[in-house]
Amino acid sequence: MNLNDASKLPDNELGSVPRFGSAEEAQDYLTQRGVKYVLAQFVDIHGVAKAKSVPVAHLKGVLKAGAGFAGFAIWGVGIEPNGPDYMAVGDLSTLTPVPWQDGLARIVCDGHVDGEPWPFDSRVTLKQQVARMTQRGWTLFTGLEPEFSLLKRSVTGAIEPCDPSDTLAKPCYDYKGLSRTRVFLERLTESMRSVGIDVYQIDHEDANGQFEINYTYTDCLTSCDHYVFFKMAASEIANELGMICSFMPKPFANRPGNGMHMHMSIGDGERNLFSDKSDKLGMGLSTLGYQFTAGLLAHAPALAALCNPTVNSYKRLVVGRSLTGATWAPAYISYGDNNRSTMVRMPGERIELRLPDGACNPYLATAAVIAAGLDGVERELSPGAPANENLYEWSPAKLREHQIGILPQNLEQALDALESDRLICDALGPVADEFIKLKRMEWLEYMRHVSDWEMKSYLEFF
Repeated sequence: MNLNDASKLPDNELGSVPRFGSAEEAQDYLTQRGVKYVLAQFVDIHGVAKAKSVPVAHLKGVLKAGAGFAGFAIWGVGIEPNGPDYMAVGDLSTLTPVPWQDGLARIVCDGHVDGEPWPFDSRVTLKQQVARMTQRGWTLFTGLEPEFSLLKRSVTGAIEPCDPSDTLAKPCYDYKGLSRTRVFLERLTESMRSVGIDVYQIDHEDANGQFEINYTYTDCLTSCDHYVFFKMAASEIANELGMICSFMPKPFANRPGNGMHMHMSIGDGERNLFSDKSDKLGMGLSTLGYQFTAGLLAHAPALAALCNPTVNSYKRLVVGRSLTGATWAPAYISYGDNNRSTMVRMPGERIELRLPDGACNPYLATAAVIAAGLDGVERELSPGAPANENLYEWSPAKLREHQIGILPQNLEQALDALESDRLICDALGPVADEFIKLKRMEWLEYMRHVSDWEMKSYLEFF
């Protein structure tokens, strides 16, 4: 079976890629399958995939010294034009064919400078936080849920759903919307499954042109690698079909936005440490789970900056409604039992953080989540009483009565919260300062922009 042709994957068969013991073994495997080039891939501070194409014969060099990049040309790696090269050193365990493009493979890389892991690289940052978990004998498992919009440009250049018949006022789970985009969805699903990423559900979401594909959870580092791979696949397959696959948090003002919900549990190699069937609150969650949740709530404003890193993100985290009846995005610093109006939901023996959106860098967001959660554990924090009602219906007075805060409502507020949260900034290291600097520039540029709304509202008003 040729792993580079997902169309040849038998129904219901999950492909796999072997673990390689050496570069030579990997080269033989790839050569036998017609792979000629390997993408030495990493992400910039925004979580956007960057890469060099390397002939298979030179894979060993990527694994040993790395593929070289001019660091100043990459967002957020802390290197000036007169600085050293940024070397992307491959992680052999991540080597896999690229199913949607014949003759190509990918290897995930960590940034190195002068032979050492570079602290501005977000994957390196996450590995440092993973090491804190490992010291306790723990593994953080995450399942990331990518929501995305399938769009196209109209003859006038306007952005609209790719399917012109996708116009329902409440389109969630609609059969027709799912069926009429099945060429894209099935090709993407088969590409993921052919390399061992086990997609198990596909659905039309609550906005026109919006979809979600769910795949099996794994350790948090691998989960982030999979998410980046998923976005690479989705964008390229859509482009080949004449579509735009967008992970923009809020492409339409009056429709729900694109989240990246993060399901979490901690394991010790034998059991789920978040599970406790004797939980008196009935959510099946252990003391450890509640303490971890309390840490997320305590650091929620700072987490917002990393989980919702764009100006557009805060048009998703709004207090209010959309045309479908709910935004499905959190606005309130809260948790509850299977409550989709809270920031943290307890769907059973795990935690679902509903805060992140499709624009986040998954490595940075996950690193910050670990730091926040462990702070809750180390300080034995309590999250307080759960909120099990529809918070979208609560008045500001009722929210204050129950001591439920509101998440930052714009990027500047979130950056202020992150900058003042020294625990999160110290945990992330120098990449936190770089992130804040770049995002403040983004906010300033946005504030100086004169929008169409302003022109329509003010041009002749006075």
